[in-house]
Amino acid sequence: MYGLLASGIRLDPQRRWVEFDLNPKARFHDGTPVTAEDVVFSFETLTEHGQPLYGAYYAGVKDVHAVDEGTVHFDLTDSESRELPLILGELPVLPAHYWRERDFTQPTQDALLGSGPYRIAEVDPGHRIVYERVDDYWGRDLPVNRGRHNIGRLVFDYYRDASVAMEAFKAGNLDMRTGSSARNWATGYDFPAVKAGFVKRLEIPDGQPAGMQAYVMNLRRDKFQDVRLREALNLAFDFEWLNKNLFYGAYQRTHSYFDNSEMAAEGLPSDAELALLEPHRDALPERVFDSPLPIDMPEEPRARLQRAHELLTEAGYTYRDGQLITPEGEPLRLEVLLHDSRFERVVHPLLRNLKRLGIQGKIRVVDVSQYLNRRGNFDFDIIVGSFPQSANPGNEQREFWGSKYANAPRAATSSGWKVRSSTIWWNA
Repeated sequence: MYGLLASGIRLDPQRRWVEFDLNPKARFHDGTPVTAEDVVFSFETLTEHGQPLYGAYYAGVKDVHAVDEGTVHFDLTDSESRELPLILGELPVLPAHYWRERDFTQPTQDALLGSGPYRIAEVDPGHRIVYERVDDYWGRDLPVNRGRHNIGRLVFDYYRDASVAMEAFKAGNLDMRTGSSARNWATGYDFPAVKAGFVKRLEIPDGQPAGMQAYVMNLRRDKFQDVRLREALNLAFDFEWLNKNLFYGAYQRTHSYFDNSEMAAEGLPSDAELALLEPHRDALPERVFDSPLPIDMPEEPRARLQRAHELLTEAGYTYRDGQLITPEGEPLRLEVLLHDSRFERVVHPLLRNLKRLGIQGKIRVVDVSQYLNRRGNFDFDIIVGSFPQSANPGNEQREFWGSKYANAPRAATSSGWKVRSSTIWWNA
């Protein structure tokens, strides 16, 4: 960890507290010094009024106070969290004098005040945001900043449609873009600028766990309470066909939230894992203890759908005029909520398989703002969700899986997964 606003750090040997010394040269863009009061204000504001992430991330902090103008002290309740002192160093520091005159919980189009190498120069909502380099940036000569921040003006353009963004890149209106489409990566870079050598593609291994991208079912809804229905939907997803026919063989199916790392679970629980799991056996499915990972599934599509049909029958579903009828006597209808029209081609094969099971499925594509609003308020059946992981998983897992955050608006736990034994994941 390298200091930016901080010039020093002290950690109690028993990890009961940590202190940060602020660099006396640190200034916000209006020339106001960055003080310990700003750090305290930022911590309290973000954990109380910010995204649920901050409350989960810093749940192990018991108290924070300013020792003096340049020193801030954090008392820790969780001495076992080795990462907590480090992630406290990631806390965004907001200007208290600026925000005390404003409502932090309300949206704004103002150019917000910061302390970094760039300031907001222009905001065009829904279209672009422009940053300009701060010529007298106080931290320009810090060792961690040497050779950085050489671009005088950074412009981020927003496009509602990813295909339009790709065309803008082809036309030379963008300098750089991050690719997220296997089809574009395989077939989209054949335009003249590529052939002339003006466009370079880079694949950069990051050494991090692969994380997880998946269809996320909203467990807050009664229709998804039976695990057999959820398994049946999983069986209807034909990854191998998608990868061959739509993704150009670019992907590998993930079997763990920590694939591509030694943290990915394999086989049966080890003795150490059993020691954690046994006290919660009553709350966990028996196959956690007796079925090896990854989960064994039929490979042939017809066999997968047959197994899905068996699970649905076991769960009490019946058929009427070719429609799957719930145990409550209603046709089963599912909606997949999207904000990117490119993903429709990925969802349609799933809907075809669901139709074979008698399930009525449809796609609803909405704009990004509506999507974020519906996702943040859990107004959906199924979405495409991501669960990024790092090589050092820690406090962020609370927000992914903790019961406290299952119904917290805008929380990362999009599925609503919760169980009373969830504490084992971060108390281990």
